[in-house]
Amino acid sequence: REVNPVVQAPTLVTDDGTVLMDSTLMLDYLEGLVAPEKRLMPLAGKARLEALRLTGLALAACDKGVTLLYERERRPAEKFHEPWYERSLGQALAAYSALEDAAGRANPWLQGEGPGAADIVTAVAWRFGQYYNAELVPAWKFPALVRFSAQAEALPAFESTPVD
Repeated sequence: REVNPVVQAPTLVTDDGTVLMDSTLMLDYLEGLVAPEKRLMPLAGKARLEALRLTGLALAACDKGVTLLYERERRPAEKFHEPWYERSLGQALAAYSALEDAAGRANPWLQGEGPGAADIVTAVAWRFGQYYNAELVPAWKFPALVRFSAQAEALPAFESTPVD
């Protein structure tokens, strides 16, 4: 709460003390600092639209994954609402299914030769889902995402920031 009164992860505090929430905003900020000429997010056209679509699917998968986790681990048992839980699970699985289709077409990345913002958020969404909800989102149903995530996690940027 001292750093981020919204208490939302992830949180990035910039050098000037600005607090950013949401991975996509952090990536946008950081790539502007580090490599403005090598943006991870396409700037315009169909490529940008597709990157936004894929990013939205990955963020939806994460958001619904958090909902599922909270419903199981935070909500009092007497307040558990099965229809809401099932709806959230269906939404998460729909997002992962759409990402599975995209990962199955990756060559080698979702939008071509090099990894971009959509690739990063897709890999992070998959790892998050497997870390917290693997029993609900079984890896055997999503083999292209498993391969895609392994490819992304082998990148030096991922290897240098392991998940504890």
